[in-house]
Amino acid sequence: MSKDSEFLWYIPNDVRAGHRGDTAVENHNSLATLTEHARALEEHGWKGALIGTGWGRPDTFTVAASLTARTTSFEPLIAIRPGYWRPANFASAAATLDHLTGGRVRVNIVSGLDNLPAYGDQEGDQAQRYARTREFMRLVRKLWTEENVTFDGEHFRVGESTVVPRIEIRGDRRHPKMYFGGASQAAERVSATEADVQLFWGEPLDGVRERIERLKVLSRELDRDLPPLEFGLRITTLVRDTTEQAWADAEAKVAQMAKSSGAGWSDHRRAVAVGQQRLLDLHQAGDVLDDNLYTAPGKFGGGGAGTTWLVGSAADVARSLRKYQDLGITHFVLSDTPYLPEIRRQGNQLLPLLRS
Repeated sequence: MSKDSEFLWYIPNDVRAGHRGDTAVENHNSLATLTEHARALEEHGWKGALIGTGWGRPDTFTVAASLTARTTSFEPLIAIRPGYWRPANFASAAATLDHLTGGRVRVNIVSGLDNLPAYGDQEGDQAQRYARTREFMRLVRKLWTEENVTFDGEHFRVGESTVVPRIEIRGDRRHPKMYFGGASQAAERVSATEADVQLFWGEPLDGVRERIERLKVLSRELDRDLPPLEFGLRITTLVRDTTEQAWADAEAKVAQMAKSSGAGWSDHRRAVAVGQQRLLDLHQAGDVLDDNLYTAPGKFGGGGAGTTWLVGSAADVARSLRKYQDLGITHFVLSDTPYLPEIRRQGNQLLPLLRS
């Protein structure tokens, strides 16, 4: 794979043990345990990890800040929600953490439905929600890159606002990268104009190819005024020493999910978003698509990145990930459970093949 490709993992940010089939250990979300994950990522070749968000989970920014203080190169991809944060508050917090860590902050802007009344937020229909997200991203970027910002939008306003400390430009990195997901038309318009990286779930290659082409066209049509949009893949990778062992373990895991109706597997139990529905519908085309994209988990409660899995030996999975890279994917966010041993296994077995 290209030396420009980046590989991140996933840190479960949950008060309940056993997330997506993880080993349910005591103190699973203690600082000591989460630090062990972050340090293992550093030691086994990973760039960092996505840390999930949502009301009813620990505050993502606090977790990210704590882990960066206990590591030296770990880069958190911090999932945050407009509405939970106001733009100037978030821009300031992120600029501060970026300064303290020497430029290790990445941000994943999440627009999906959440328990809004619990933290006093409100938003209207989908169009309004994405309009607000777009404005949030535009304003945060202005606050990071300009001084004395006055902004009078439909959803947010600031006057003579200068965020300190200032974001330090590092090479071609002007500010923390903003990742964004979403498959609806409204979401794609936000991505085409405001995101640095569009994240896809684990769809078949044809679906990802079609979406990349559409987003490139949309970027031109909407007169994007940022560097070209980059693309990322968030997917479960089930890797074992042999192809046969991987499939035996994958089928056993799905059988276990079926027994428990997928308890603990999905973070997406509210209304089903467009992108999630696309994933859930994939198994209708077959339990295995492309070479080794396993869709059966979606039948039994797998949600988000747990809906489809790439299954096989390290060589099998590397071959499949290279095909996504050939389409233009340069950011990979991988995971499997139990999370900690898999950080080591996939760091040792899979990453060297992807870098060779």
